[in-house]
Amino acid sequence: MQVAREARGLLATIRERLRGRDTALIAAGLTFYAGIAVVPALVLALGLTSWLTSPATVRELTGRLADVLPAELGAPDALERLAEAGTGLSPLGAVLTLLPISLYGEGLRRALLRFSPASDRFTAWRGRLLSLPLLLVAPLLLYPLLLVGRLLAELAERPGVGAAIGGFAAGYYSVLLGLTVPLIWVFRVVAAGRLRWRAVLAGALFTAASLSGFLQGFVLFLSLPLELGAPFGGLTVVGGVVAVGFWLFLLHLVLLAGWLCTEALDARLRRGDPAPAPVS
Repeated sequence: MQVAREARGLLATIRERLRGRDTALIAAGLTFYAGIAVVPALVLALGLTSWLTSPATVRELTGRLADVLPAELGAPDALERLAEAGTGLSPLGAVLTLLPISLYGEGLRRALLRFSPASDRFTAWRGRLLSLPLLLVAPLLLYPLLLVGRLLAELAERPGVGAAIGGFAAGYYSVLLGLTVPLIWVFRVVAAGRLRWRAVLAGALFTAASLSGFLQGFVLFLSLPLELGAPFGGLTVVGGVVAVGFWLFLLHLVLLAGWLCTEALDARLRRGDPAPAPVS
């Protein structure tokens, strides 16, 4: 009974925050920012990882990961091109990627602010500057994921249901762990307002788990024998770009849902905290 009552309270708070807001339009705007930032962010992350390890290591690990990606839409070739660009990135090129990457931080702060009662000034600059520290930990998050890619390639070579389940679990939980730290930073620092740590930790973990599941679904989607160019006059490249954009849109809907749950949990914790004792 207590759990059901708490769940109803959280849903009521979420509905209140959603009232009068076009969530799909906000997610579409955030997807626009992501479309600008995703390639420079991946190139820079791969470049920083190659500086931390070596270009040969990054190319070898990305090559192993490319072996397990579906080839229908050219995902392995795209990953290899990203690795080539990242491992060949110069210091000046790394600096130049910061502008499009920082725009995504601006988009995140703007989008999350739409569901928050907090007020904000200099939203664009705060979002951009506060998102950049995440780049410092990018190699520490990406390198373990690349190592998991090697494990996935080894499991893919083994027959049997056990290897398939092991591969799914390794991919799911590695992405979950890799997303949790950035989401904690986004919910606590990049977003306007300061949520309680308990709410941020729970909300970031829940959101990371949901996003990881949707990313597994995206990999499955890539393996389907679909004629993506059919609605676009046979232009498969256009269909592929639209499909990737649509999945980015879905992922941002999940991200916004996770933020709303985190905000609702924070509001519940604020109501439950004892009032401070009066100062005599």
